[in-house]
Amino acid sequence: MQLKVVKFGGSSLADAAQFKKVYDIIKSDPSRRFVVPSAPGKRSKEDTKVTDMLYICYEMASNGENIDEYFGFIENRYNEIIDTLKIDMSLEDEFKLIKTGFAHKAGKDFAASRGEYLNGLILAKYLGFDFIDPAEYIFFANDGSLDAERTNLTLSDELKHHEYAVIPGFYGSMPNDTIKTFSRGGSDITGSIVARAAGADVYENWTDVDGFLMADPRIIDSPDIIQTITYRELRELSYMGATVLHEDAIFPVRFAGIPINIRNTNNPEAKGTMIVASSSKNDGHGIITGIAGKKGFSTLTVEKDMMNAEIGFGRRVLEVFENNEVCFEHLPSGIDTMSVVVSTAELNNNKDKVLNGIFKAVTPDSMTVEDGIALIAVVGRGMVEAKGTAARIIKAVSDADVNIKMIDQGSSELNVIIGINEDDFEKALKAIYYEFCPKK
Repeated sequence: MQLKVVKFGGSSLADAAQFKKVYDIIKSDPSRRFVVPSAPGKRSKEDTKVTDMLYICYEMASNGENIDEYFGFIENRYNEIIDTLKIDMSLEDEFKLIKTGFAHKAGKDFAASRGEYLNGLILAKYLGFDFIDPAEYIFFANDGSLDAERTNLTLSDELKHHEYAVIPGFYGSMPNDTIKTFSRGGSDITGSIVARAAGADVYENWTDVDGFLMADPRIIDSPDIIQTITYRELRELSYMGATVLHEDAIFPVRFAGIPINIRNTNNPEAKGTMIVASSSKNDGHGIITGIAGKKGFSTLTVEKDMMNAEIGFGRRVLEVFENNEVCFEHLPSGIDTMSVVVSTAELNNNKDKVLNGIFKAVTPDSMTVEDGIALIAVVGRGMVEAKGTAARIIKAVSDADVNIKMIDQGSSELNVIIGINEDDFEKALKAIYYEFCPKK
C-alpha cells in the first residue's frame, strides 16, 4: 500500500463543513496516513483568518490592552467547529495557556503558531489519529534556518511509531526551545518535510483550486489546468510571479524524489496537478506548460565602441551591480552594447551609485535607463522538440501590435522570455496564451 502525506490549507479547514470534507477525503484512502493542517482560513471574503486574529490579539496584549473580548472571537471559531462536529473535547486549558503566553510576551511566532496547533488538536481528535507537536521534531538553527538533517532524522524516527498522525504545519522550535515559524508557505513546507521523513510515495497538497493554471485567471478567462509539471518548469514559472508553491516547500520532496499532487478539497474527484522530477517529452503534454510574468523592471544599456575587445568588460559592469546589492535578471547584449535588466525598485534605491560606478569601471560612450518594462516567461519542456516556438511567440505578440524590446531563450530550451512595455503586458500575455491554447 502506498504511503501518502496530505496537507490541507486554511480554506480547506475554515469551518465545520470543510472539516467534514477533509474527514471524507482522508478516510476514503487508508494510505493517507500523515496529515498536516493549516489554521482556519477565511469563511467568506469579509472574514478574517485565525492567524491574522492571533497576530492582532498578541499586539493588543503587548500594548497592555485587555484581550478577553477579542480572544473570545478566536475561541468561538474553534468551539463552533467542535460543537458542530460533536467532538468530545475541550480546548479551555489550551486557551488559558495561550493567553498566559500572550501576557508574558512569548513572541509573535508563538502567537501565530497556535492557529495550526489548535486546529491540529481538533483534527486529530475528529479523525481518531495521534497528535504530534512539530515543536518537538522540526528544528531551526540559531540563525533561523531550518536544521533539515536533524529534523529529518528525528521526525523520521518518530513517525515509525505512528500508523496515523496529525502534525500541525507552519512551525518548529529554536535551540532555546522557543517557537519559530516559517516565513512563507509554512504549512506547505511542513508537509514537504513530513513527506520526506515518512518516505512517502506521494505528497498531496489540498487547497481550493483544481490544480495549477497555465496562466493568471485575472488576465486569461478560465485558463487550462496544468496536468503534469516538472520541478524545473515550476521554478521558472514561480520565479516569474506565478502563484505556485514556494521554493522552500518543494526542496525536501524534490531532494527525496517524491511527487507532489495539488488537489481541490471542494472537488476531490479532480485529478489536480502532478509535480514530478522529470516527465517524458512525449506524454501528451502540449508545447507549452505555462505562461507567467511580472512588471516593474528597468533596462540599463551601456554603449562603447570595441566593447567586445575589452577583456573583463562584462564582469566589471556586473561587479558594480553586485557591490550595490542589485540583482540582474537578464543580459541582452550586442557587439558594442550591453543591457542589464534589473528590478526598478532595486535600481532606484542605488541609481546614482550604480551609474557612477559603471562610468568609473568601464568609461562607456553612453548609458541609458529605460523604466516600465514587463517580462513574460513562456515555459514548457515540449518546446525542445517543437520547431518554431520562438517564432510563434514573436508573431503572436507582433500581431497584437506589441513591440518586443528583449527576447531571451535559455540553452535548455525550457523557456523563452520576452521584455515589453508594461502597458502592453496583458495584451501580450493573452496573445501568447491563445496562440498555443486557442479559444474553445
